[in-house]
This record gives sequence, C-alpha cells and structure tokens, in this order.
Amino acid sequence: MGKEVFDNNNLQENDTLNIKDELSKYIRYWKWFVLSVIVALILGKLYVKKSTLLYSASSTIMIKNDRRSGMSAELAAFKELSVLGGGGNKNVDNEIQVLRSRKILSEVVKTLKLNFYYISVGRIRDNELYKASPIEIIFEKPDTILSLQKDTVFQINILSQEKFELFNAKNENLGTFSFDSILNSKIGDFKITKLNKDLVNNRINVVLKATDNVVDMYRGAIKIAPIAKNASVLNISLVDAVKNKAVDVLNELAYQYNQDAIEDKNQVSKKTLDFIDERLLEIGKDLSVIQDNIMDFKVNKKFTGLTKEAELVFETLNKNNKQIIVLNTQLKIVKSLSKQINNIDFKDVLPANLDIDSETVNQLILNFNELIFKRKKLLSTAGVNNPLVVDLNSQLIILKSNLETSLSNFENSLILKIEAAKREEEVINSRVSSFPVNERGFIDIARQKAIIEGLYTYLLKKKEETAISLAVTVPNAKIIDRAYGTNLPVSPKKNIILLASLLLGILVPFVIIYVKNLLDTKIYSRKDIDDLTSLPFLGDVPHSDTKEKIVIGKDARSSTAEAFRLIRTNLDFVLNNNVDNKSKGKTIFVTSTTSGEGKSFISINLSAALSLSGKKVLLIGMDLRAPKVTEYLGISERKGITNYITDNKLTLEDIKFSISEIKGLDIIASGVIPPNPAELLLTKKIENLFEEVRGDYDYIVVDTAPVNLVTDTLLVAKYADMFIYVARANYIDKRMLAVPQMLYNEKKLPNMAVVLNDTDIKKGYGYGYGYGYGYGYGYGYLSEEKKKPWYRRVF
Repeated sequence: MGKEVFDNNNLQENDTLNIKDELSKYIRYWKWFVLSVIVALILGKLYVKKSTLLYSASSTIMIKNDRRSGMSAELAAFKELSVLGGGGNKNVDNEIQVLRSRKILSEVVKTLKLNFYYISVGRIRDNELYKASPIEIIFEKPDTILSLQKDTVFQINILSQEKFELFNAKNENLGTFSFDSILNSKIGDFKITKLNKDLVNNRINVVLKATDNVVDMYRGAIKIAPIAKNASVLNISLVDAVKNKAVDVLNELAYQYNQDAIEDKNQVSKKTLDFIDERLLEIGKDLSVIQDNIMDFKVNKKFTGLTKEAELVFETLNKNNKQIIVLNTQLKIVKSLSKQINNIDFKDVLPANLDIDSETVNQLILNFNELIFKRKKLLSTAGVNNPLVVDLNSQLIILKSNLETSLSNFENSLILKIEAAKREEEVINSRVSSFPVNERGFIDIARQKAIIEGLYTYLLKKKEETAISLAVTVPNAKIIDRAYGTNLPVSPKKNIILLASLLLGILVPFVIIYVKNLLDTKIYSRKDIDDLTSLPFLGDVPHSDTKEKIVIGKDARSSTAEAFRLIRTNLDFVLNNNVDNKSKGKTIFVTSTTSGEGKSFISINLSAALSLSGKKVLLIGMDLRAPKVTEYLGISERKGITNYITDNKLTLEDIKFSISEIKGLDIIASGVIPPNPAELLLTKKIENLFEEVRGDYDYIVVDTAPVNLVTDTLLVAKYADMFIYVARANYIDKRMLAVPQMLYNEKKLPNMAVVLNDTDIKKGYGYGYGYGYGYGYGYGYLSEEKKKPWYRRVF
C-alpha cells in the first residue's frame, strides 16, 4: 500500500496510483451511471425523432475544353466559316466560382420558386411540402417575391374547401378569407390558391424568403469539387430536407450554368450580327436607288446594251471595282471598330469574324473579348477592387492600346491600297471616255450597282455565317450524371447519435464524480487515514440514524454498537502492549483536531462499552471551555472538575454521579466554565485526582478539549496512558490530519491511535470491504436502523 509520509510536518503527495481504488470511486455510483445512460438514450431517441431528416443528392458534370477535346464531327463542317472560334482551356477553379455565383443561383431560385416554403405542422416534426403543398401563393406582380428584402412568415389554417384562416408570425388571427381572393399586404398583393381539393383542416406555415437569403443559403450548402486533381469533371452535391428539391436544384444549376455559358459565347456573334444588320440596312437603301436609276436610264435613253468592246472594258472595270469594294468594306469595318473601341467601357465585346485581312487585328480582338468574358465572370463573384479584377483591367487597357495602334496601321495600309486601285481605275476610265455618251453613262451606273451589290452580297454571306454560329453554339458543361438523391437520410445518423448518447450518459456522471472528488478534501474512510498519516488505526464508528445518545447496550446489535465492541477489543490490545500492566487504572484520553468531531459521543459510548465488559469505568469531562458530556446526556449542569479544583471542601465523591442507562459507570462533569481553564489544569489537584481515581477504577476515560484550538489537552497529556484521536468522516479536511501527525512525530501525546467517526457503511471502508461480516450487517441485526423509502435505497 502506498502511504503518504510526513517530512518537516508537511504532507507529501503520494504518486502511487491504485487502479482498484480509483475504480471503486465510480463503481459505487453504478446506479447513477445506469440512470444517466437511460436518460441520455431516451433524449437521443427524442432528438432523432424531432430532428429534420436530411437527404443527399449529387450530380457529375464535365467542363468542356475545346483545345483538348476538339470539335464534334457535326460542327467540323462549319470550321471554315471561322465563326465557331476557339474556346481555349477552361480554368476549372474559375468555373466552380461561376457555378456558385449569385447570378446563376438567382436564376435557379427564380425558376424553381425556392423563395416559397410551405411547411406542414406536425406533432413531432414539421415537414416541408415541396411540390406537394395543397395551396400556392400567387402574387399579382410576379417579381414581388424577388424584391423581398427580409423573410416573411405567416400561417394558414384550411377550414373548408372554400375558406381558410390567416395568422401572422405572432400567431395572431388576421381573419378568415376565401381562396383565390386578393389579399393586400405590405409586401404586395397576392392570392392563395387551393391545389388539392381533398385536404381540409391542414395547418401550413408559409415562409417567404428574400432572394439574397436563399442564394446565400445555397452558396453555402452546395459543394463543388473536382473528382481528382487537375480533372475537369466536377462532383456537385447538396444536402436538403427534401430529396426531390435537392435533385431539382442540382439539375437546374447545371442547366442555368450552360445557358449562361451559351449567352456568353453568343455575345460576339450577336454583336457581329447587329453590326451587319446595320450595314445591310444602309446598303440596301443605296442598292434600291441604283436599280431605279438603271431602269430610268434604259427607258429614257432607250439604251439596249453595250458593244463587245465596251463589255470587255466593263468587265475589267468590275474586277478593279470588286477589289475596291473589299478594301472599302474593310476600311469601314476598321473605322467602325476604332470608333467602338474608343467608347468601350470593358463591359461589351467587340464584333469578330468579319474577315479583316490582318491576323494581328483578328487575334487582338479575340484576346480582348476573352478578357472581357473573364472579367464578367469574375465580377459575378468578386468586387471591382478584387486584385484579379484590377489585373484584368490593366491587361485590357494595354490590349486596347495595342488594338488601337494595330487598327490605325491597318487603316493606313488600306488607304494606300485603295489609292492604288483608284489610279488603275483612272486608266480604265480613260478608255471608257472614248465610248459614246450613252455607253459611258450606263457603265458609270452599272459600276456603282456592281460595287453595292458586291458589298451587299458579302454582308449577306457574313450574316448567314454568324447566324449559323448562333444556331450551333454548344453548352459549356457536359452532364455525365444527372442529379440523384439517396432514399436513406444522411442526417440525423441514428446509430451514431445513440452511441454518442450512450457515451454521454457514461461521461456526465463520470465527470461530475471526478470533479466532486477533485474538489472534495474531506476524509471518508480508513484508507484516507492510512494514506495521509502513519498513526495506528484503532477503528471506525459508522453513522447511526438512531436518536439514542448511547448506542451500545447489552442487547444492542447495530453496526454502530458492534463498532464500539471492536474498538474495545483493539483498545485492550494497545494498552496491554504499550502500558505498564502493573498500574491499577488505565487512563484513556479522547481528543480531536477541532470541535464537532464527536469526542463526547466516542467518550460516552466507549465508556459504556468498557463497563459492559464488567470493568469499573470512570468518565471525566475535562473540556473546561466547552463542556459537552452533560449536554450530550441531556442532564442538567452540576458540579464537576472546575468546582473540585477551586473548592477545597469538595471531594471526588461529591462530584461523581451515574446514569441508569449504563451500569458500572461513574461520571464526573466539567463543571462551570472557568475564566482561566489552562491555569486550573496546572494545579496540584489534577495530579491528585488522577492518582486517586487510578486506584479506584479499571479504566478512566477523559473527554478533553480539541488540540488545534487550545493547549488544555497538552497540559494534562502526561496523565494519559493512551490518546484516542477522533477524526470525523465527511467533516474534517484532509490537510488537518497534519496536526495529529505532528503530535505523533513529536510524541506530545502518548500512545496515539485514531478512531474514525461517522463513516458511511454503504460506501465501504478500509481498502474496499464493508461491514457485513465484522458488524453483523447481513445477519439480521439491522432492526434498529430506520428503514428508508425505496427511492433513497436505490439512489
């Protein structure tokens, strides 16, 4: 056994860990552990029943990469039209942000009407009625719900096929209304339509959520991640209280993402188409005028046709004119582009695929549009001050400057080519001047017609090519697996919750007991005495529920009575081995560390136990400051030790008395409380008293004052054959045991032995064994104990 020892009157901690002793601290509370586990499991089951069931849904999409995967066979035929362009590698991380963008999710919320929550009120849990609600809220202005700034809650109680009651969030009745009637409210006018004719007496909570709140909720709830590092295949998952709702949200998310990507891709084509339509409208007017002029010329001049020589010259002139047409067309396109790029604000793309005869300009336009797309996508999830947006702005400024320079250079080269073509035209015109007047006039008009027709035909071709690009634009994401939801809920996990409840049920009492023991500094059993002191242990006295002051008698068989009999036996052993047997009477002094530990109780009952053995016993109350013997026995104060010392006329016979409950026991009380007890105990009469009583009695039991409060006991310690040091269980602090240990080490009190008072026999004592054998517990001797109610016996 690992005991603590004393060094320089200080207690030293015992580092020895006894697992059996530690377990015994908790095992004795096994009923509380059982109760805690039962309660925890019940609460766990209630939590599972009360909690909203959550289901998981997931889908898989692949972000297409045009450079890596190439064009489909169906689109390869249009490659030569230069309208499909190259999409470039997609940055998967950027596409994930686009999928989670407020723009995309707002469209999902709007399409699926996720702002509306219809909740069926149940006794155990409430359930959302997604696409199963018997009613529907319809606003007079459909966009009202989209402009809602904060969530709105109200309740509907369906009374009949035609009527319902409306309650606000505070459960205040707002009135009874008819279905499909217009209701006026602060958030807008709406009506409630009944969808299911068979449902009556249903109470439904309606929650109208602000779009921003719903979008924020789904931005946090939707999980998007690549299936592997550097993979372009994304797994999208969502956990929701309604499985079908989660499936619909994921499918709609993929659809809206593709629609957004298609719109982005078509922006260049639409911009180009608008540019061509604008030019076709102007050229069409010019062509109509020219055709009218030719008709008028032929009618007025009665012109039938050109000669062969004039046709050859006209053909040569047409070839030159076509070159001039192409050059002028490109010059107009370049000037238009220059005008647009001067006024651009980095929000719109530039027209592309216009067959500009400059690879540099075409590539710069493609790069510029690609940066515009990246900037728009980034702005959907980031602010204008985001470092990536600022960097893109810087790149666009540089690219704009380079594009302006390239357009200017290309414009100058076109002007030089046009001037060269016009000089050649002048040479041809000199030959035309030799023709007759009518032929010259017709050639001029026909040449203008050919120029405008060529330009018109070119623009029609480009319009058709651009229209094809709009028709064959492919989605940005390929749906690998459409959304699929599990039939089993992913939360709450019943088995895990019950296991956690079981562990919690064990942990809670364990922690409470551990903290209680950690903070508890009281002594409880012989083990505490043995661990903290090296004093001999005489015995312990269990707690007694009886109201009797004297617990031991001839027929008493209680555990407390048996304890005093055991102490009496141990006392004989101590006295026989440590005291001179020749002395007539053995003096047994009883003391304690402080008051309230039961000195008087031990003194009286020990005296009774000794007298029952046929010995002549004297009990002396020598606690002159706080006399307890007479008070404890319930008799009036009388003359005692104080009177004997101060009054020379009194003899011991004058102050002795006895009680009927204990035969063979004489008692001397303390007497009146003196002003100077310490000085009285130093008088010669105390010595004379002990010399006298030793010759008359076998045992003299002396009830003394507590040693930690006054010095009275130390003054009379020399008259003692042994000291019984009383320590009360669940009362005295463990640190106070340093006092008896110090007295023992310094031998100030002779033959000290400890008696532990008021122990709990139900909790056991010593090193784990109980009183069942030693004190008759279990032998039918507990009739004196008061029977407790069943719940107190259990817990």
